[in-house]
Amino acid sequence: MTWAVWAPLLAPLLAVPAARRLADFLPPRAAAALLTATAVLLALLSAGSLALLTAAGLLRLPVVAALGHLSAPLMRRDNPVALPIGVAAALTLTVALAAALHTARRHRAELSRAAGYAARHGGAGDLTVLPDPGADAYALPGRPGRVVVTAGMLRELDPRERAVLLAHERAHLRGRHHLLLICTDLAARLHPALLPLREPLSFHLERWADESAADAVGDRRLTARAVGRAALAASAAPARRRPAAALAAGAGPVPRRVAALLGTEQPGARRTASAPGRFAAAGAAVLAACVLASGVSALEAAQELHENIESAQSVEVAHDHPHDPAGHRFAPPESR
Repeated sequence: MTWAVWAPLLAPLLAVPAARRLADFLPPRAAAALLTATAVLLALLSAGSLALLTAAGLLRLPVVAALGHLSAPLMRRDNPVALPIGVAAALTLTVALAAALHTARRHRAELSRAAGYAARHGGAGDLTVLPDPGADAYALPGRPGRVVVTAGMLRELDPRERAVLLAHERAHLRGRHHLLLICTDLAARLHPALLPLREPLSFHLERWADESAADAVGDRRLTARAVGRAALAASAAPARRRPAAALAAGAGPVPRRVAALLGTEQPGARRTASAPGRFAAAGAAVLAACVLASGVSALEAAQELHENIESAQSVEVAHDHPHDPAGHRFAPPESR
């Protein structure tokens, strides 16, 4: 347990760069799924490791061992986790869980406020137009989900570009992309090393919606122009702040998105185009090794702690209920 329990806490340091690298070689939908799954899985494994360290450290205390009917001397002898490490792990896990809970409440409050604001302005079908001179458009999840567009954004786009904008935001709603962002945000609160996955996830979600919009309108050049104009309009006249989990058509690295829609070469592509399969395979291998090592290590640490607890319980039971050499338990005096 001394080494195995630490592997899930260290694995994200290698897994995150590998996942980011691998995602660049995948279609947007697969890339978004990969980044979200990586964040959630590694966060859960790291939280489990902290829980194991907490339990192993605190079980060295006589009062805690007594509550579990364990032999305190045996737990101190066979348990390699020192009490200060257990206390530090407990504090770290508590802070991480509190941060995740705070983030979940913040997302819920922001979405609730935005939904209430949109509801006050009504709308037609799933579309709500806000009387805001700033330019913005975003997908607002809920029941039902809504596409929120400001009057300033509509003035900047022609009718065909507006159709692209609406198709883009509806793709976010259909794919429930906000859930992927929220899950990644929560994972980053459990392990800060996972935070760099948030930005590439947002980019690939926008690319996913771009491709859906291009399929819906049947024109990739029109989609690229609409994305670019929406981003320029939002930059020149920003609207009021949107919820963090609400995805917008003009967000993210727009030049990369436009280049992908037009099929033009992106910066750095010349350097990697000669062997994309080799880079993708290397990233996949590193990522798989990190996740597998984390899972196996967590299971091994949990099994070892379980065996230590069982041994300590058996010793304590034998101490409380002594037996004679023949294996018969001594009867209490009053029963003789």
